[in-house]
Amino acid sequence: MALEFAKRFPQQLRSLSLECEHSPVVAGLKHTLLSWEPCFMGMGVGMELRHLRYFVAVAEARSLTVAAKRTLHTSQPSLSRQIRDLENEVGVQLLTRRARGIELTPAGRAFLEHARSALSQVEAAAEAARRVAHPAKPRFSMGFLTGHELTWMPEALRILRDELPNIDVMISSQYSPVLADGLSKGKIDAAFLRREQGAPELAYRVLVKEPLVVVLPNDHRLAALKRVSPRDLVGEPFVTVSDTAPVLRGVIDNYLKRSGVKITPAHEADHVTMGMSLIASTRGVGLLPAYALNFLPPSITSRPLRGNAPTVELVLGYKKSNESPVLKLLLSRLDELIARVSKKVH
Repeated sequence: MALEFAKRFPQQLRSLSLECEHSPVVAGLKHTLLSWEPCFMGMGVGMELRHLRYFVAVAEARSLTVAAKRTLHTSQPSLSRQIRDLENEVGVQLLTRRARGIELTPAGRAFLEHARSALSQVEAAAEAARRVAHPAKPRFSMGFLTGHELTWMPEALRILRDELPNIDVMISSQYSPVLADGLSKGKIDAAFLRREQGAPELAYRVLVKEPLVVVLPNDHRLAALKRVSPRDLVGEPFVTVSDTAPVLRGVIDNYLKRSGVKITPAHEADHVTMGMSLIASTRGVGLLPAYALNFLPPSITSRPLRGNAPTVELVLGYKKSNESPVLKLLLSRLDELIARVSKKVH
């Protein structure tokens, strides 16, 4: 109501009064009922916050019809009546109807500025009250190398279950370099990724060393072997990973080089499912980490490598300067997490 409005926003009313005293429009009306301060302070109980909201909506839309339908969702006659009531309380005409729409009078323009300020302060007060009553939950962001969320995410969330009611957990799935960049920029708190180079601000904890396996079509000639040697791959269409997985690509290239075989890749895949599709469509072969076995389609199979198979690390990465208590909890229970996943996989 107006009296409450005046008590809650005395500065706005005083400012409006002073401004209007120097207005050429209002100056000549200083000793009449159209003087602002007497008008505001004598409003009685007619004005409410909704009147201010209605007035601002009409002023911004420059149309009673548009404001009624699109902004306020009320009828135009009802809105017109509310505006008239407001003008009666203020004691001056605030709006003028023109052929091209609604125009503010000079007094209306002065009123608009302070009406917006009053509404803004009311919203700020309400937001402050909501924050006190419902404090925002801290956010904890976890990232997963695409394909690994299937194995590691459920167990990681179980580890954090005691904290989950008190935090908002954000999950993302990306290429390993993208995850490392997110850690460096503070966008991700913990990531399950490869040991990416060139980021000294990051720390890594080894989760598992995944052996590479040969992936090939079910009816491929090498599928008849129990184990496949690197030399068996020579002459076959070879599908390798692209630079979206630089660590894995390095492990594959180094393994072939140490084995004394020279293989020129026929195709490069950005991710596991693309690799599977290329192997199936080209009847080629490829080397992928063991986790890829979770995504084998019916037409694709795998064989272990002969001898000591190369491995690629999956690590938990985080920024050394990150002081998140949730991160500290996760790191403190990392052995438990590894044991849970190992038990489930085997």
